[in-house]
Amino acid sequence: MGTGSDSNGWNRARGLAVKTLLLIGGALLIKRLRKSTTRWDHAHFVAKSLTGEKHSKEQASRDPDNYFNIRMLTCPAAELVDGSKVLYFEQAFWRSPQKPFRQRFFMVKPCPKELKCDVELSTYAIRDMEEYKNFCDRPKDQRPQPEEVIGDIAEHLTTIHLKRCPRGKRCLYEGSTPPDGFPNSWNGATCCTSELAVMKNNEIHTWDRGYDDDGNQVWGQKEGPYEFKPAPTSSFNDMFSPLNFPPPPSMERRIEGSFVLQE
Repeated sequence: MGTGSDSNGWNRARGLAVKTLLLIGGALLIKRLRKSTTRWDHAHFVAKSLTGEKHSKEQASRDPDNYFNIRMLTCPAAELVDGSKVLYFEQAFWRSPQKPFRQRFFMVKPCPKELKCDVELSTYAIRDMEEYKNFCDRPKDQRPQPEEVIGDIAEHLTTIHLKRCPRGKRCLYEGSTPPDGFPNSWNGATCCTSELAVMKNNEIHTWDRGYDDDGNQVWGQKEGPYEFKPAPTSSFNDMFSPLNFPPPPSMERRIEGSFVLQE
């Protein structure tokens, strides 16, 4: 009788111990899952989404009167001591990628804790833009090195605060500059605003606009953002598409109104 009682007691104790371990393990798993996405994870995801070759060919095909086939190329350039990622960014007409008309540094990091956002994306001018042309297309040993990149970060231009998109939207992150924008003097503007969205299909949507003192838009798209999709494998036919040739001189002012060109 005593042996059976001891055995039952041992089985109950063992069952209780297993249940306890399962409860503890489950609690630890839930805790780990809740902590799995950190502030830096969001920043790294946005930086990775921005990276690569993208273009606006489909949008230019749908609406050639308002959009051009632009190549957007972004790649890692340096990392700061606080973990912030510095990316090199340039835009050019798809047919002439060796002649970028816009060059910038992106700095990507988590939003300050006091702000209700996830990722802070800032743009900076480059001290010597000529030295950085086609930076991403060059072998790494033929580019300015990270310590040089950090030294070449010049004037701060804009900052966008990105938030995770609500469930059901096509985007993953979206954000904009503050309502008052940032100072800008191109083409009669006194300020500029920027909007950016990271989409689920790895698209990047950007919308930059400039305004004068009276609130009139003096440069930038009026119809909506540029939609940059990941570039497909190049083909011979794509190279000779009418969308890829530089526009005629009569359209140059309209291009300048769509983008802030190098100053």
